[in-house]
Amino acid sequence: MSSSSSSSTRSRNLLHFTAIAVAVLLISQAGSFLVNARIPVGTTIEWTSFVHLTHIRNMGGVFGMLQGHGAIFAVFSVGLITGLVIYLWRSRSVQRHEYICFGFIAGGGASNILDRLIHGSVIDFINVQHIPFWHYIFNTADVMVHVGLWPMLYFSLFRSDELPAG
Repeated sequence: MSSSSSSSTRSRNLLHFTAIAVAVLLISQAGSFLVNARIPVGTTIEWTSFVHLTHIRNMGGVFGMLQGHGAIFAVFSVGLITGLVIYLWRSRSVQRHEYICFGFIAGGGASNILDRLIHGSVIDFINVQHIPFWHYIFNTADVMVHVGLWPMLYFSLFRSDELPAG
């Protein structure tokens, strides 16, 4: 592949990454906005028997750890996303699926950072029922991080030798 073609492919992949990250950020922020505007904190609405919408504020990190220390997670997340963007910008060997997966991860992470900046905490509201030993409430941004994370893990472990570059 020529240098010009490689540069064009990389630019297109960076554009896909950015578009996905911005779309995920906007969708996740729309969810936070709607929950914050329509469901009082501490209130649960049964959407289906399997999914309830429960408005809580997470002032900690993943799985509610370190409550009251959300700033630590915000700073850490900003560092991770900055490092990710630098990696994608500078690396010449990133595959297309990685740009796509990282777009979901970065957009979800950015949405949780924005929640912390705007509201002082992350707005969580997806409350899945009828799963033994599961009592966590999460948000759209968290789902999007997983949408990017699990395929990335799968490709890294099982398919990396079969995927073409670019």
